[in-house]
Amino acid sequence: MGGLTFDTGALVALERRHQRAAEVFTTARDRKRRITVPAAVVTEWWRGRSDFREQLLTFVDVEPLSDRLARIAGDAMGHVVGATAIDAIVMASAAQRGDVVYTSDFHDLTRLRRYFPAVKVLRI
Repeated sequence: MGGLTFDTGALVALERRHQRAAEVFTTARDRKRRITVPAAVVTEWWRGRSDFREQLLTFVDVEPLSDRLARIAGDAMGHVVGATAIDAIVMASAAQRGDVVYTSDFHDLTRLRRYFPAVKVLRI
């Protein structure tokens, strides 16, 4: 069974203590499911150090942006009009592992399913 990949919206929802985000996070952690956050997502989310941000990053795997991942995401952007780099990286990252993506940007990530049809996208 794959893990979970969080996009920026999922991290923001956790930081704002939204109930659904907290439930998804807690359930995944309790079931020892891997939660991956691509490094590009951390760049978009990080707005300075806070105890919460530091602690949250200890519970997730921050995935570096490799050349291979960057190329897959770039290919996706070439096939899906309007796709952003970070959204494409999130989907490419999840596709490598068979993860489920949690997002607050459901529409944009769902459009990328044309390129990554096996990736399930759920609203946080």
